[in-house]
Amino acid sequence: MELESASHLTIPAKKESWRTVLVLAYQSLGIVYGDLGTSPLYVYKNTFAEDIEHSETNEEIFGVLSFIFWTLTLVPLVKYVFIVLRADDNGEGGTFALYSLICRHARVGSLHNSQVADEELSAYASKTDGPRTRTGSRVRSLLEKHRVLQRSLLLLALVGTCMVIGDGILTPAISVFSAVSGLELSMSTKQHKYIEVPVACIVLVALFSLQHYGTHRVGFLFAPIVIIWLLCISTIGVYNIIYWNPQVYQALSPHYMYKFLRRTRRRGWMSLGGILLCITGSEAMFADLGHFSQLSIKIAFTFVVYPSLILAYMGQAAYLSRHHIIESDYHIGFYVSVPEKLRWPVLVIAILAAVVGSQAIITGTFSIIKQCSALGCFPKVKIVHTSSKVNGQIYVPEINWILMTLCLAVTIGFRDTKRLGNAAGLAVITVMLVTTCLMSLVIVLCWNRSILVALCFIVFFGSLESLYFSASLIKFLQGAWVPVALSSVFILVMYIWHYGTLKKYELDVQNKVSVDWLLSLGPSLGIVRVKGIGLVCTDLVSGIPATFSHFVTNLPAFHQVLVFLCVKAVPVPHVRAEERFLVGRIGPKENRMYRCIVRHGYRDVHRDDMEFERDLVCSIAELVRSERLRPSVAENQTESEEMAVVVPGGRIRLCEEEEEDDDDDDERADAGLLEAKPVRRRKKRVRFVLPPKGTGRDEEEEEELRELTEAREAGMAFIIGRSVVRAKMGSGLAKRLAINLVYQFLSRNSRGPEFAVNVPHASTLEVNMTYDV
Repeated sequence: MELESASHLTIPAKKESWRTVLVLAYQSLGIVYGDLGTSPLYVYKNTFAEDIEHSETNEEIFGVLSFIFWTLTLVPLVKYVFIVLRADDNGEGGTFALYSLICRHARVGSLHNSQVADEELSAYASKTDGPRTRTGSRVRSLLEKHRVLQRSLLLLALVGTCMVIGDGILTPAISVFSAVSGLELSMSTKQHKYIEVPVACIVLVALFSLQHYGTHRVGFLFAPIVIIWLLCISTIGVYNIIYWNPQVYQALSPHYMYKFLRRTRRRGWMSLGGILLCITGSEAMFADLGHFSQLSIKIAFTFVVYPSLILAYMGQAAYLSRHHIIESDYHIGFYVSVPEKLRWPVLVIAILAAVVGSQAIITGTFSIIKQCSALGCFPKVKIVHTSSKVNGQIYVPEINWILMTLCLAVTIGFRDTKRLGNAAGLAVITVMLVTTCLMSLVIVLCWNRSILVALCFIVFFGSLESLYFSASLIKFLQGAWVPVALSSVFILVMYIWHYGTLKKYELDVQNKVSVDWLLSLGPSLGIVRVKGIGLVCTDLVSGIPATFSHFVTNLPAFHQVLVFLCVKAVPVPHVRAEERFLVGRIGPKENRMYRCIVRHGYRDVHRDDMEFERDLVCSIAELVRSERLRPSVAENQTESEEMAVVVPGGRIRLCEEEEEDDDDDDERADAGLLEAKPVRRRKKRVRFVLPPKGTGRDEEEEEELRELTEAREAGMAFIIGRSVVRAKMGSGLAKRLAINLVYQFLSRNSRGPEFAVNVPHASTLEVNMTYDV
């Protein structure tokens, strides 16, 4: 397993040239803005579906356009571009980035095996603005003292995360279905009712079936498709403005919003659920921040996406203002405003743009699942890296097919964009409300601003988003129940997994044995040491796991080199390679026992290869060599373990070669058993490439390194401890169902340690223990 911390695209660490910024801005159009750019396909259709229709004046149309204009201006432009994008977690964005920032500044993280040494990571101390205020200190102490607030904060982050997953199900459905709905212009009413759903399902199946190839194979097409689409809708918008109603610009005045609500009252308030869809995909600007840069995303949105969308909506409003008395036009939406000669080309471009937008949210869902799994909030699943060069592109097979099944289900079940829009709108606005709440804490805790600034932020944007949230929630029975149901299931799974994992770790800590017990084992007790390296996998960062004592009790032997390995996640996006390995010694040197803690961030990439074993051996060799530069470890070291950060391959490199082994052939020849064509075996030869001897190596160090190479040549065995938890007798029904049914099912089907994926089964030993909770 190799951990890499490269981003989706290569971004200069310091100052970016304008050429680099513009290239990143161009690339962001194909990845970030596909969903936001296709929103004109369904906004007006959903807004005028039932709540407002058959008006003989333009007040409703101008009022809707005014709402769209100011919503696009206040939420994506002001909130995200100018404020939220600044709340990056070492260059990364998204719900988990905000939660990670808050956890580090207030120490309310939910990771069970955290250490003080983690706070020494360079990525841990993120940037802060000015000294901590008195209000910030009070908020911090309040969060740290009350466990209920910490759980509420975790639950809030999980709600936002699960709504993003729900958006990954609903966005492809509504985008593709809206794009395909253009077929109704060239077919009779009876025909298009039977063809729209099958065509949409075929496109969706093809979209999800091609995920395992990765977006990098067609990635160069994404940006041109979105650019062509934005150019198309903006050009059509300008044409409609000039040809149908040049006075439509008057609707940009906020006065029309007041007139709209005064005239339509409750119907107008309910129609806000359709207007809300104009900002679908805005969260992607922040979530994909790590793939690009703040400046590139700001340039792309401000100078390309924002004006194109405004022109597109103004053009549709100009057309509808001259055709609002035609009853059927309200049920067609975007395509009726397209000139008849351009409808088929626009239909093709729209379908391609919808696929691009859907691809972005699907890939984003995969990333969300990976982050949840890294932070212990989701079972470990198989993660396939679809590109050897672009590390951010991943594919999760199980999640992909679940998303496809649910996406097809809602498409076939709803069969219209109105109820799909109601469902997608509630998911989108919930994520934005969660971001607003978390941002208010970031403003106080991380930016060290006064509580007044945070209150102004949450009151202004929270009130605006709450208005849209209420309009979406009122349509609960008309489709908005779907994201609530989906998110409830995902939240339940995540919370049960997190609860079970936390309880299992607490029991592991309670039942761990002391280092003294391990040191007392020896030949006098019948314990023998066999050749090779024994890798004991555990979640503990100190002490000896009970699973190992259970193993030794039943099989009184372990390897000549024993390594207790803990691979853990820390609440930072990436851990630098030179800070990843934390290595220490257990007991006296002659025991050849070590502890290695491998730290990785929630966005680090794991690769299943044998480089991990080599790095592990090199890190132990670096520890052996560097000990003379540090205070010597006590000879009778027990519970207190001195850990050091080492860089694998820094001064010592591991060279592994395969050589032909003729010893067995010679013996067989002496016995007269050698065949005409001898079978030559290949044996691994391991050696360390050391600095020159003048650096002060002593005989003790040489002997320990020699034993380490011999152990590496003999092979490495993985001793994986699995602790099974079950509800104790007398537990309530809810707890028994959660632990004995849900958690145990997830645990049995969860992936094991990623570094052991390619290890032969003959080299793996699994030790199980059962705990009652």
